[in-house]
Amino acid sequence: MEIEEIRKLIAELTLEEKAGLCSGADFWHTKAVQRLGIPQTMVADGPHGLRKQNGQGDHLGVNSSIKAVCFPAACATAASFDRELLTLMGQTIGDECQAEGLSVILGPAVNIKRSPLCGRNFEYYSEDPYLSTEMAGALIKGVQSKNVGTSIKHFLANNQELHRMTSSSEVDERTLREIYLAAFEGAVVKEKPWTVMCSYNKINGTYASENSFFLTDILRKEWGFEGYVMSDWGAVNERVPGLLAGLDLEMPSSGGINDELIVNAVTSGTLDEKVLDQACERILNIVFRFEDNKVPDTVWDKEADHELCARIAQECCVLLKNETNILPLKESDKIAFIGKYAKEPRYQGGGSSHINSFKTTSAMDAIEGLLNITYAEGYLDNTDDIDESLKEEALEAARMAQVAVIFAGLPDSFESEGYDRKHMGLPACQNDLIEAVCKVQPNTVVVLHNGSPVEMPWVDKVKGILEVYLSGQAVGLATTNILFGKANPCGRLPETFPYKLEHNPSYPYYGGEGNQVEYREGVFVGYRYYETKKIDVLFPFGHGLSYTSFMYSNLHLDKDTIKDTDTLTVSVDVTNTGKVTGKEVIQLYVSPIEGEIIRPIKELRGFEKVELLPDETKTVSFKLEKRAFSYWNTILHDWHVESGNYEIMIGKSVREIVLSKKVAVQATVSVPHSYSLNSRLGEIMKNPKASSIMGAFSAGMGEGAQEQKDSAVNSNGAISSEMMEATIAEMPLRGLLSFIPGLKREALQQMVDMLNQL
Repeated sequence: MEIEEIRKLIAELTLEEKAGLCSGADFWHTKAVQRLGIPQTMVADGPHGLRKQNGQGDHLGVNSSIKAVCFPAACATAASFDRELLTLMGQTIGDECQAEGLSVILGPAVNIKRSPLCGRNFEYYSEDPYLSTEMAGALIKGVQSKNVGTSIKHFLANNQELHRMTSSSEVDERTLREIYLAAFEGAVVKEKPWTVMCSYNKINGTYASENSFFLTDILRKEWGFEGYVMSDWGAVNERVPGLLAGLDLEMPSSGGINDELIVNAVTSGTLDEKVLDQACERILNIVFRFEDNKVPDTVWDKEADHELCARIAQECCVLLKNETNILPLKESDKIAFIGKYAKEPRYQGGGSSHINSFKTTSAMDAIEGLLNITYAEGYLDNTDDIDESLKEEALEAARMAQVAVIFAGLPDSFESEGYDRKHMGLPACQNDLIEAVCKVQPNTVVVLHNGSPVEMPWVDKVKGILEVYLSGQAVGLATTNILFGKANPCGRLPETFPYKLEHNPSYPYYGGEGNQVEYREGVFVGYRYYETKKIDVLFPFGHGLSYTSFMYSNLHLDKDTIKDTDTLTVSVDVTNTGKVTGKEVIQLYVSPIEGEIIRPIKELRGFEKVELLPDETKTVSFKLEKRAFSYWNTILHDWHVESGNYEIMIGKSVREIVLSKKVAVQATVSVPHSYSLNSRLGEIMKNPKASSIMGAFSAGMGEGAQEQKDSAVNSNGAISSEMMEATIAEMPLRGLLSFIPGLKREALQQMVDMLNQL
């Protein structure tokens, strides 16, 4: 339906009908207006599958939903570093939505992994905003190519479950822009999601649902978002202020209570009806976009999608350690599969995204028929308690095998929507089991099922570690394909694994005090902190091994010097120097070599995944624009580049940089200076224009001042010329009154006024 037709419909609506359109009919449906042919549409939880409820609705997965396909969660798909893969997954989910008549799937979720403790980390992509927004954008592109909407969430700064409905995330402007808004920005601007979901929390004291700065000024005016903003379920604080701020649709139904508040506000004159009309237009535009493009006869082949789940999961598995090339395993070896997750894998998180999978494939299912593999349960799930009989059974299996593979991870009770983790450890019974098995079997491999980093006190005792994250219902097939070399691991960590929780930059402040959470670490989130502080980590961001090897060469920059308005093209050759086909993730980081702004030492600004046959070489290219060199300037309230040299780094991880070259970048925009009598001489002299005005005054220090300086330096050697130069550079302008005979404060103020007119 064209926009003019929608506006005509709105003109025919009663005030009560308009208000009603701005809230749900029930838990999952928008309201219909049958007399005008306005249909009801359905939304459903995602983001890695359909949680469609045909019966009684709920938000946290308490009541059952239809049988569906559980794809790998975002914690896993981010590890693929593969945009095309995410688009394919999105297309498949889009077809599933069409088959089920769903207009919008609620996802992707792009909130930054500020701390390993966040209970919902499994649903989020990364600690890095660029990786997050690229992965989210790729998924959005795929889903919406099927004329089904997405709802990118949770906007904004929703990085913990503790007090998530009442807490205020206290974040400074620069940190918001560089980290938390940036995770949304690229996906919103490039891929134009149909809807955005606001979060429960406050941002700097104002609820997200009532925050016009984020919902209107940034989201709509700056980023060009044209869809509707919906609330997270139950996130509305005050409905009318929310509508004024840009919150169009309240979910779920308020039972008419908030609709009445909107009607009363319009009739009393406190709410302009045009605001209500605009919200209705945004909602109906999306309603009819789906309605006009419905494909009800879309075939949903669940078995085919299950196979795709396995393919996607294989791309997400990260080989963290492979000492003595213990992997891949040989099918002829005598192997012990130990751990409950080998038979009953944990492959998704708990809460609103929990999928009612129509089938699962465990590792034991996948190796059915291999008689040389034995199984031992090893531990009880959802507890720290050690079961000695299960442990002894596992040790006996390990003793009799050539290789022991322990399937470990975080149980549902340890990480879920609704609450945060209490620590970064695995259950005590699992750590105890791994330590015990290593004592009787030197050839031990650990397979991890978890949505966020874990501590590994046994890391030096096992020979292999395979991180499979929460990889969906076909995780067992993907895992065994990797273990036995039928697939080559090619995932990379989308987050840092620190040695222990206390090393995380948010550790002293995470959770906050009462209802305030201060993001005191600022822009130093994840690897930005660990790299800048040079802190050893368990496994760095971007890390991941392969069954083959890769060599990098011929790093080329098309320019040595650029303006910040130019595009820099970077290319590098990558060669598979091993004996099997494999995929490599080429990571590009930018490092500011000089400058006055406190910045992370390096930041991810590009990545590409390529598949290479043995001895094959491919050239990978990147295009870097202003944003790749920028920081958020709080004077300009805009992205700004400091003039200077930058290092272009190509790495296998953030820590393993293999090639680098420098480029000089010249800023075309200057930051306006505000000078006063307390401005430092050194600060002023760095500005060429200010320096020329200052010249006469600095020369006016005269022979007397110079003689005092020389006398001080030469008297007894206690004061060096370097000390004097530093002292002068740090001297405020008012200090000249003590060194220039006859200088008046009024004259000095006149000079300040001249400086401020530059």
